[in-house]
Amino acid sequence: MARIARLDVETLKREVEAGNIDTVAVAITDMQGRLQGKRIHANYFVDEVLTNGTEGCNYLLAVDVDMNTVDGYAMSSWETGYGDMVMRPDLGTLHYQPWQPGTVGVLCDVLWEDGSDVVASPRQILRGQLARLADAGMGAFVGTELEFIVFLDSYEEAWESGYRDLTPANLYNVDYSMLGTARVEPLLRRIRNEMTTAGMTVESAKGECNFGQHEIAFKYTDALGTCDNHVVYKTGSKEIAAQEGVSLTFMAKFNEREGSSCHIHLSFRGNDGSMVMADDTDPSGMSALGKAFIAGQLAHIDELTLLYAPQINSYKRFVPDSFAPTAVRWGRDNRTCAFRLVGHGQSLRLENRVPGGDVNPYLAVAGMIAAGLDGIERNLPLEPELEGNAYSSDSAHVPSDMRDSLRLWESSTWITETFGEAVQAHYANMGKVELAAFGKAVTDWERYRSFERL
Repeated sequence: MARIARLDVETLKREVEAGNIDTVAVAITDMQGRLQGKRIHANYFVDEVLTNGTEGCNYLLAVDVDMNTVDGYAMSSWETGYGDMVMRPDLGTLHYQPWQPGTVGVLCDVLWEDGSDVVASPRQILRGQLARLADAGMGAFVGTELEFIVFLDSYEEAWESGYRDLTPANLYNVDYSMLGTARVEPLLRRIRNEMTTAGMTVESAKGECNFGQHEIAFKYTDALGTCDNHVVYKTGSKEIAAQEGVSLTFMAKFNEREGSSCHIHLSFRGNDGSMVMADDTDPSGMSALGKAFIAGQLAHIDELTLLYAPQINSYKRFVPDSFAPTAVRWGRDNRTCAFRLVGHGQSLRLENRVPGGDVNPYLAVAGMIAAGLDGIERNLPLEPELEGNAYSSDSAHVPSDMRDSLRLWESSTWITETFGEAVQAHYANMGKVELAAFGKAVTDWERYRSFERL
């Protein structure tokens, strides 16, 4: 299937006039990394929204996962009346959505009525760090690798069962198995091809370790473009799965087997495309800038873990011998470390193995850019790479509890200086809301442990 380039405005207008497109899905990305917005009649989009944008309640960036209004957010509350914010389409993100007939999609930046940024918007947070990086003469290139688990149950059946006793699409480990992936190939093929039509460059699909677990990989691109593709793909693949009568989940840890990761590959390049992180004359293959970039990641991983692991469930991944990291170390092509250096020369990049499938890509990538910039600006020295098994080392541990990562985020003066007090407070409140909700929940584990025996 030939790759179809993203739409431009003139093509969209022609498609609408010809009757080929009747719907435009207009969306922002919320704190949890989900698309929220409206489906707008295409003629109205061309006549009005294209120029003026549309509105959405500001609670879209101040609710919990269940869309409940919660206390503690300065930008949105009963006291302030839950007013509107402007969703301004970024026309560079126009794309076909072949999984929905006659539909194109567009992502939006989020503004207040006076035209100023809604600073807590994940896309705006990433834009802010990209602007800092551009001022330093560089850009960021990123690839995200999302794993998911496919179940033969529909989403409705999964809900009715309380997400218990679901049937995975594979009943054994199908990591790299051609036979195992063939069992799910009709679904995977449809997702691959329809994401290609949406303008993404699909690389491959492969099986993973957990039962029914798979990954579809896409070619890296600029940081904002990758994050935009990430959220479109994540939502679109769920819509496609639902149409096929099955379900898939990106939750970080569905069961006690392997979790679902979202490894983030990132490199800085000069604005002229130069490979500023690589130096073939150095035995390490890295430039001084590249070494400082990695040192910055190590220096700030504790403070940034709230962005890398934003849900209670996220922390269940961080167990030894699971291909999820526990040690705050870096290594060359070493999957036991939190940070894995991959490639050489033109392909040199750093893989952050901390995030899971539940991550908000804009926030995680913004954090990595900020950490890398700080390492470069302060010329931080890079510790020696770890060789061998990081799980059995005496290295510092990735924060393994959301309370710890919240405390580290909230108390960090570097976070305040880097992202601003408003963003720091906003996402600290997100963590507090999740912790409070979980603190009141009674789990199956507690019932099995306590119902009869205690």
